[in-house]
Amino acid sequence: MQLVDTLKIKSYEKIKEFLNQEHVGRISSIDVNGFPQIIPMNFVFLNDAVYIHSHVKGEKLDNISKNNKVGFEADRELEFLPSYFEDPHNASLADTLYISVVIKGIASLVSDRDEKTLALNGLMEKYQPEGYYDPLQSNMRVLNAVSVIKITPQTLHGKYKIGQHMNSKDRMNLAQKILKKNSPTAKNTLKIMGFEEIDCELRMVDEPVW
Repeated sequence: MQLVDTLKIKSYEKIKEFLNQEHVGRISSIDVNGFPQIIPMNFVFLNDAVYIHSHVKGEKLDNISKNNKVGFEADRELEFLPSYFEDPHNASLADTLYISVVIKGIASLVSDRDEKTLALNGLMEKYQPEGYYDPLQSNMRVLNAVSVIKITPQTLHGKYKIGQHMNSKDRMNLAQKILKKNSPTAKNTLKIMGFEEIDCELRMVDEPVW
C-alpha cells in the first residue's frame, strides 16, 4: 500500500468527530485581484456542511458573491518530532504527527431563518458546551445583524499521521521517545496513537483505525 493511502482518513465519522473538536478552520476565497484570501474562523459542521458566522459586510462576502467556489481546512499538530529522534546530524529528518481535513466546496449565504438559527445555535453549543446562554429563535431580530456562510462540500479529504505507517517495533520506539521528550501535548498524542503508560510501562492498548 502506498504511503499516501495509509495516511487517508477513511472513516467519515472520524472526520466529523475531528471537525467537531477543532475550534479554528480556515476559509479560502478568491479576491477581486485573483489572489486567494485565507481567513481563520470559528465554525461548526452540521448536516454535512460547514457553517461560519460573519459580519454582514466584508471582503470574504464580496469574494463569495463573485466566485462561490471556496476551500476550507482544519488541522491539528499533534507532535513535532525533532530530527535527533532519528539522526542527530540530519535536520531533514524532522517530522510532525498531525490530523487534517481539507474541503473544496460551494459557499452560500444562508437566507432561511430556520437554517440560520440552527447554525448559530450549533456554533454556541460547540464553543460554549457548558451552556449559560439563551438559544436563538428564528423570529429574533438579532439574526438580521449577522451573516451565516454555508460551505457545501464537493470534495472532502482527511489525512492523519500517528505512526500507522510504521511497524509495531518502530511505533513503540517513537512512542517512547515522545514520552521521554515530555512535551505539553505528549500524553494526548500517545493516547491518540493508542498508547498508555501502565505501571510505569508504555503499552499499546488500542489500535486506532481511522
